[in-house]
Amino acid sequence: MAGIKALISLSFGGAIGLMFLMLGCALPEYNKYWPLFVLFFYILSPIPYCISRRVVDDMDAASSACKELAIFLTTGIVVSAFGLPIIFARSTVIEWGACALVLTGNTIIYVTILGFFLVFGSNDEFSWQQW
Repeated sequence: MAGIKALISLSFGGAIGLMFLMLGCALPEYNKYWPLFVLFFYILSPIPYCISRRVVDDMDAASSACKELAIFLTTGIVVSAFGLPIIFARSTVIEWGACALVLTGNTIIYVTILGFFLVFGSNDEFSWQQW
């Protein structure tokens, strides 16, 4: 039952984060959809870590080069997701209010992704690897 509650709260967090992203795009005073490019970063961010988990599962090392590289790549993707709206706002492609809404959405989405890996990342009965 704890896994179901965690899954519902994580999906609620994801919905709130996407709502802020859509508000940053679709409100009448902003009305530009350039910030939706951060969706690519949302999709790409967990991929290096998932790949490294599959590769490193066979080894017993606490820290490996593959895992460190995956964390480095994930950090680069997350920083890019926060930097893109700021660059858009500095170049007046979007308004600063839209940038603030997108950054708020980014924070909520990435906390949700982190929460997913913390709750379902261990190899117990609620592992994401079963899906």
